Amino acid sequence: MLQTPSGGAGHGAAATDGGLVSIGTVLNVLRDEFPDITISKIRFLESEGLVDPRRTPAGYRKFSAHDVERLGHVLRMQRDHYLPLKVIREHLDAMERGEAVKLPTLGRQRDGEAAPETPQVPAVARIGRAELLAAAGIEERQLDEWESYGLIAPLPDGAYDAETTTVAALVVELGRFGIEPRHLRVMKAAADREAGLVDQVVAPLKRHRNPQTRAHAEARTKELAGLAVKLHAALVQTALGVRLP
Repeated sequence: MLQTPSGGAGHGAAATDGGLVSIGTVLNVLRDEFPDITISKIRFLESEGLVDPRRTPAGYRKFSAHDVERLGHVLRMQRDHYLPLKVIREHLDAMERGEAVKLPTLGRQRDGEAAPETPQVPAVARIGRAELLAAAGIEERQLDEWESYGLIAPLPDGAYDAETTTVAALVVELGRFGIEPRHLRVMKAAADREAGLVDQVVAPLKRHRNPQTRAHAEARTKELAGLAVKLHAALVQTALGVRLP
């Protein structure tokens, strides 16, 4: 049985249209457990086939309790196991077919939890080139082109960070609107500058002699990265004069 997001009981009270809720309601429900969730993220997960909400005649998304439950499970597996979306989708589909499946232990250790007795895989999950091509549904020449523009880069051992699948999926999605990889170099340059600014702020913490202070640098980096992403999105929307629902 899928695990419901914390705060999931709240969506029952807010449900409309025979138990269906809007994307805004889904966002509020999920934020209890996933503070960084956004409407754009929910839409992206939908585009990747992780959830399939109904549509009203006017085109608005309506989510069932099962949709909310499934989204919570997807986000939890991303957070705790660092799994590519393709693997998560296959896992959920197998569960809904009633098959016995078990996730690998790739997640981070949460605050207050005892360290596991068995050795853990490194915190950053990696995928091979073939797996990345399959997950993104692209060919070798496309990946070579993206790498030439710096949109995607392999790790020193030739593998890729699992988050690269998200980058690849977004490049594909933008391509459907005629935005080519070469056009995205400006976005990559902006992202690198933002990352450099964040790194500059946390650099003193990383160099600190106190191990606890150095460990705090990671949490501060994530916090600043989240704020930078939100600011970037807000600035783009303001510049375009649009407001996402």
